[in-house]
Amino acid sequence: PPEANKVVKLVYEARSPYPNFRRSSDQHLHQRRHVSGRALSSAVVCSLQENLVMAHEIDSSKLKVTLTTSPKERLPNEQLIFGASFTDHMLEIEWSKDYGWHEPQVNPFHELAIHPAAACLHYALECFEGMKAYKDKDGNVRMFRPDKNMIRLLSSAKRLVLPGFDAEELIKCIEGLLKVDHDWIPQQDGYSLYLRPTLIATNKNLGVGAATRALLYVICSPVGPYFREGFKPVKLLSNENFTRASPGGLGSFKVGANYCGAILPQMDAVQQGYSQNLWLFNDQVTEVGTMNQFFFWINEDGETELITAPIGDIILPGVTRDSILHICRQWGEFKVTEKVYYMAEVVKALEEKRVIEAFGAGTAAIVCPVKALNYRGKEYNIPLTNRDPTAQAGELCSRLAKAIMDIQYGRVTVDNWCRVIPQSDLLHRKPALQNGHAH
Repeated sequence: PPEANKVVKLVYEARSPYPNFRRSSDQHLHQRRHVSGRALSSAVVCSLQENLVMAHEIDSSKLKVTLTTSPKERLPNEQLIFGASFTDHMLEIEWSKDYGWHEPQVNPFHELAIHPAAACLHYALECFEGMKAYKDKDGNVRMFRPDKNMIRLLSSAKRLVLPGFDAEELIKCIEGLLKVDHDWIPQQDGYSLYLRPTLIATNKNLGVGAATRALLYVICSPVGPYFREGFKPVKLLSNENFTRASPGGLGSFKVGANYCGAILPQMDAVQQGYSQNLWLFNDQVTEVGTMNQFFFWINEDGETELITAPIGDIILPGVTRDSILHICRQWGEFKVTEKVYYMAEVVKALEEKRVIEAFGAGTAAIVCPVKALNYRGKEYNIPLTNRDPTAQAGELCSRLAKAIMDIQYGRVTVDNWCRVIPQSDLLHRKPALQNGHAH
């Protein structure tokens, strides 16, 4: 019946554990597959009808703002450490199975009070995003490609059977938070406000199952350049003793379970004198540390080519990765390829001097040059640039960093890549103190 079809659509679009949702390795997660109402039993449909038809969605027009009465002291830019200091406020939106999304709130920054049996603490039912906001020369606030982060957060939520949400409404709520805390965004090249949207299951029982309660919150941290004194190229260890992700798992989702397992391998790499792990799967090149990996080389057909692994079960769909691919294809100067490739191909290219440069890409660093990698006990040097022996990054790496930063700070415009909050829409409060002095 029509009512059942409506319920199935709600279930699939939002928060159901019931549809047989399965993602193929070559399909973007935000693409939706057809689900027939006949796939559900009438009993399940009746249950879902009762629980979901009247569910409330996130409504940014109901955003409630409570300002702090105790503003924090802000650090000078040169003292900022990634993720170590936080703004005065945070965004919070609660969800419950019987109601849906409650009214969004911007509250003074505070610690969470959470039940000891909460599912996020026991079964890793949590996912998150990493994104940034910038200030341009006119004082406008700019979020870089937030729609991409929302698509990925929704994908992660669906994989963990956490509640879905209206992406546009959540972006508007985050804009409400930025209007309040915009003074925390350092107005200097290389500096930004790191945003961490997080979704956790807060069920108050120890049962293993889909979330019945959840909390979506966003915290903000002012950050400086990943490389404070210019690029610092890294050395990689191709560690075959550990695997970051495997087909059918969680590798293509931004969930905490993908990161905790990488801490021990990271410590192992550092002990051996390397900065990061180059993650392999059956000798397939996947990612580097917490970034997507790129090689720029002359391929075996004699073509200049930028190559990276394709989006799939074991590759996170990075926003910076997507931006690099888009920019390079727009330039049209060399071949841009997304395909499976193996360490044997990389080693062969290195031995034949066909590798031009290599780098990782992610939100924190934008790009990170690679100067060497160790594979099966042998270290291979990777060129940075042939033109300047003192350079700490290759020409493509440096060029991409500049191109992306120009967009982030509004010096170059790309349609729909930045959400801009005009300076006139920002909330202007009394100046906060910085080391005891108003600024």
